Amino acid sequence: MDLQNLMGALRELERDKGVPLETILSGLEEALAAAYKSWRRGFGDEPDDARAEMDPETGNIRMFVQTLEEEPEQAEGAERPERPERPERKVIEEHEVDLPADFIGRIAAQTAKQVIYQKLREAEHEQTYEEFSGREGDIVTGIIQQDSHRYTLLDLGKVEALLPQAEQVPSEPYRHGERLKAYIVEVRRSAKGPQIVVSRTHPGLLKKLFELEVPEIAEGIVEIKAVAREPGHRSKIAVASNEPGVDPVGACVGAKGARVRMVVNELRGEKIDVVPWYEDARQYVAAALQPAKVKEVRIDPDTQTAMVIVPDYQLSLAIGKEGQNARLAARLTGWRIDIKSETQFAEEGRRPASTPVTPAATEAVSPEGAPEAAAEAGGPTEAPQPAPLGEEAGLDTTDAAEAAERGTDEELPPGADEYVEEADAQVEAVPEDVGQPVEEAEAATGESAAAEEPQAEEQRADAEAAAETGDGGSRPG
Repeated sequence: MDLQNLMGALRELERDKGVPLETILSGLEEALAAAYKSWRRGFGDEPDDARAEMDPETGNIRMFVQTLEEEPEQAEGAERPERPERPERKVIEEHEVDLPADFIGRIAAQTAKQVIYQKLREAEHEQTYEEFSGREGDIVTGIIQQDSHRYTLLDLGKVEALLPQAEQVPSEPYRHGERLKAYIVEVRRSAKGPQIVVSRTHPGLLKKLFELEVPEIAEGIVEIKAVAREPGHRSKIAVASNEPGVDPVGACVGAKGARVRMVVNELRGEKIDVVPWYEDARQYVAAALQPAKVKEVRIDPDTQTAMVIVPDYQLSLAIGKEGQNARLAARLTGWRIDIKSETQFAEEGRRPASTPVTPAATEAVSPEGAPEAAAEAGGPTEAPQPAPLGEEAGLDTTDAAEAAERGTDEELPPGADEYVEEADAQVEAVPEDVGQPVEEAEAATGESAAAEEPQAEEQRADAEAAAETGDGGSRPG
């Protein structure tokens, strides 16, 4: 092996690939020492250890054989660990040996080739890691190389980025060969080199896309205060201006919506609401509920709750489809938002504060729970009982009797005596048979019917005799 040409090639790699010469020489020395021990093992004469040195100028190789101290013997009966750690042994003696031409030519060349390739890969991995480790939270553009149900690979040039399924938007199709922007979430080391994890659902992706499209944000004139996102459906961003003469919302939207349209296209049609940011919580909550119009906002700083009153026709717009608008506004502002229409708010205001809240009619109350339910409703908790009388009610019956006697002795009002006399006279004028018992009336009816029966029989007999006489006179003689 031509050592001079080898050193020239290593210096060229240092310039082109950025791999330090000292790193390659250190790896070569370790590999040559291990190769020498293996070579000597083939002859049955393996040394305890070996050390190699390479001259960085000429490339000459020197080999040293080392004699190490003996390993301490383990006491009998002592437990041996599953993976015993090999203690470091001190070097007792070291001397240089001559290397045969066979080892320098064939074995050294193969070892150098393997080490150089390995060091090149390690150096490239380290450079890639250092390049992307400082770019966490940035946007990269890659080409989709592989798409599966678990992950998608993006080719970034020197390295591939991993787009896991958890960081993918379900409604987005990922086709092979398409260019895609993604947000760098994490950069970590692995056995196969640095692994870059990217995302399409992170709120930072929306923020970085606006920084690319809006120069005022990149220059710091307009600032994005908060971002709330439901990937693939809708997003809201709150922006503020650091200069009085700049409209933050207009700067983000652009002329005829050109700037925000570019962001929407990159996110595959995701709707974006750009709202102004306010220091006042009332104004901020009202702006976050756009496009709905808010009439009044009442906040409670202790519970971090905001009650929003909107017109009746704006209630569905303020809540949004499946509560999406209200949910995004709550995430954007950090307040718990309760939306009510004007009618609902007025009804709650008219409702008396002392009105008991009864259980719902659909809730069945068991007999055992009836007293508790009645107590909650403000009603009696026991079955109704008869009212106490007399002494049980705590009344003095003696006083009541005396009061009754005194009442009879008192004089009646004028005209009362005449009214009483007339009423008594009418009672006396009633006929006696009116009040006879029902049995007497039935008996009288039976006697009259018995008296009429003989008369009826006599009349029937006279009628039959007259009929016979008439028939005989009319017959021919």
